[in-house]
Amino acid sequence: MAHGHGRCCCCGEEAVGGDRGAAWGLYLRIDRQRLQCLNERREGSGALVFRAWEERGDRAQFVESDDDEELLFNIPFTGNVKLKGVIVMGEDDGTHPAEMRLFRNIPHMSFDDAAREPDQMFSLNRDPTGELEYPTKIARFSNVYHLSIHFPKNFGAETTKIFYIGLKGEWTEAHRHEVTICNYEASANPADHKLEQITPQTHFIS
Repeated sequence: MAHGHGRCCCCGEEAVGGDRGAAWGLYLRIDRQRLQCLNERREGSGALVFRAWEERGDRAQFVESDDDEELLFNIPFTGNVKLKGVIVMGEDDGTHPAEMRLFRNIPHMSFDDAAREPDQMFSLNRDPTGELEYPTKIARFSNVYHLSIHFPKNFGAETTKIFYIGLKGEWTEAHRHEVTICNYEASANPADHKLEQITPQTHFIS
């Protein structure tokens, strides 16, 4: 299938083993306490798909949609992320998502919010082994503290099933704004505020 607003590349040849796995370590930088998956059939299952690349083949961990085929992930990070690529692994059947839409820095997105124009959109291929990488527009995703991923449709099944989502990129600690402490004078120092003595002049009109 052709890729609409993005393209995928098979990166199995560029790195092997632990080297490639290390590149997909952004799952460690997700704030899991605040991670949300909307329309998940089993509560908390959406968080299970974010794990080590080497563990992507664990078919016991997956998320499946509930009412229809849509899934929406709200993913807060513990710092700032430069997102470089995404992997989406599903079944080799109609439950595999067919489209992925990425939004940056819009916390607590709802399905209504997802109707807006995404920052990037991909047409997906079925990927039952977790090998296809979808590269992002890095300039657009260079300072991300929150990522939303919307899967609006699949390849024809009633529900969508995802086993693994890989996030590749760089993480930096969020900059905290330091509190500036200012010292103010409790009372004015007369020596700092000398007033020149003004001698009144009287003008007489004759």
